[in-house]
Amino acid sequence: MWQASRLVNDLTRVVPLMADSPDDSELGPSPRRVPLLTRIRSHKTLGRIETEFEVESVLFISVVKWFVLASAAGAMVGIGATLFMNAVVWAETLRGFHRLSHVLLPVGFVVSAAIVKYLAPGAEGHGTEKIIEGIHRRGGQFSLRVMPARLVATFVTLAVGGSVGRQGPAAQFGTALCSALARVLRLEGRDRRKLVICGISAGFAAVFGTPVAGAIFGIEVLFCGRVLYEVLFPAFVAGMTAYHVSSALGIAYFHHPIEFVPEFSELFFITIAVAGLFFGLCSLAAIEGLAIARKASETRRVGWVGKALIGGSILAVLAAVTSTRYLGTGYATINETFEAGDIPWYAFLLKIAFASITLNFGGSGGILTPLFFVGATAGRSFATLVHAHPATFAAIGMVALLAGATNTPIASTIMAVELFGSDVAAYAAGACAISFLITGHRSVFPAQVLSFRKSSSISAEVGRELEDVHTHVHPRDHTVLSTALRMTESVGRAYHRLDDRMHARTPRPSDKVASGVETTSAARERDDPDEIPSDDPPAGSEQ
Repeated sequence: MWQASRLVNDLTRVVPLMADSPDDSELGPSPRRVPLLTRIRSHKTLGRIETEFEVESVLFISVVKWFVLASAAGAMVGIGATLFMNAVVWAETLRGFHRLSHVLLPVGFVVSAAIVKYLAPGAEGHGTEKIIEGIHRRGGQFSLRVMPARLVATFVTLAVGGSVGRQGPAAQFGTALCSALARVLRLEGRDRRKLVICGISAGFAAVFGTPVAGAIFGIEVLFCGRVLYEVLFPAFVAGMTAYHVSSALGIAYFHHPIEFVPEFSELFFITIAVAGLFFGLCSLAAIEGLAIARKASETRRVGWVGKALIGGSILAVLAAVTSTRYLGTGYATINETFEAGDIPWYAFLLKIAFASITLNFGGSGGILTPLFFVGATAGRSFATLVHAHPATFAAIGMVALLAGATNTPIASTIMAVELFGSDVAAYAAGACAISFLITGHRSVFPAQVLSFRKSSSISAEVGRELEDVHTHVHPRDHTVLSTALRMTESVGRAYHRLDDRMHARTPRPSDKVASGVETTSAARERDDPDEIPSDDPPAGSEQ
């Protein structure tokens, strides 16, 4: 009531000012006549109302604008991803016609490498890395011409048994479509980048059937430690649209609700923490495996043809010696981890080797599906070691590897809920957070930009791409780490002093005479003749 009466009083003071003045011919021009809109804006209460109305109008228009743009982007990506995934299924069907089809790996790698080299230069490697690099370095500008070549190269790689995934090429195709749409609509700068990020989210959602996790992944994967909330709404719309379009077109997704999850207890929580540490180390192994293979492939001693032949031959031999389960996308083995399948404990290590060689020696495809394979098999191995439920830890391992290797703990936790149900959410969140921290300032996507340091005792250049970040430890005073380091140093010094005293008290002159080697006590007497020698007799001498 008080505010209403105040507004009425304000209006009573304003209305007379807006009344028509007497005829100008009689009184002349009135100095008090001011346009109505100007009077309203100059008034404190009415001006604030008008400003709020303008702000809300702009926000409403922005919501409508990005709803339309993100829906269009999601629909295009959903259709394109559906066509691509059907082609991938056909490629793996071709490979399944003959049990020795992997002998064609060298030839397939040469064909794939030739397609990328001559038709899609600069698009080698796994797709999501090139997307992140393009957004940071080129403002989200992608060429639509190279995408068909990229998809064909991935098709050839999977047809001969290359160990890759399908999310990377689908995301690349989606971002290229969104970049082309931005050019048609003359979007520049921030708007173009937002639309391209929608392509990442839509591609993830369409391939894995996780629309919410796809939306978060698109706005979380560009930076290590930063989420782009300004793109949250359009990314969510694009992910939901792409998912429903692909579902309507007949794509079946992997969803495996975990029916048995142990009740919360201190012991089980400790087991989850140890599992998170283990999955973080597995993430590091995947990151380092890719880096080692990349460095090995960059040698100039052999050309691109020789590199593809060598990589394909190595994979063919490994598949013949071990198993063909590590070829292709590996979805069959991932399903086995949730059932009573017979999977070797070292399966995750072999998958890292297969995927690293494929992506760096001529093959083309994505990296996320191999990471899911690594996580699921590592989780099953961990469950066998600690006598826990295999399916539970296979599920946690899948998302924890994604969190650690790509620095996306939030998207990975949400993905656990969408794929495996809400019962596993709390445990998955803990494992994802620990895996994310253990990985440090590294990633399977070196083009990610570092936004924060994972420990205040680690020095790293924030704002640089991870491949250019150099880290070193600088322990602070009065912290657990610095205290532990000081205690370790003190124990080391005490041990060395004790060791020196033990040697000083047990000199053996006979050794000096026999071998010509100076004992510790003799050396000290020579260096410091004023030092009082020990009263203890030499060992073995008579009292």
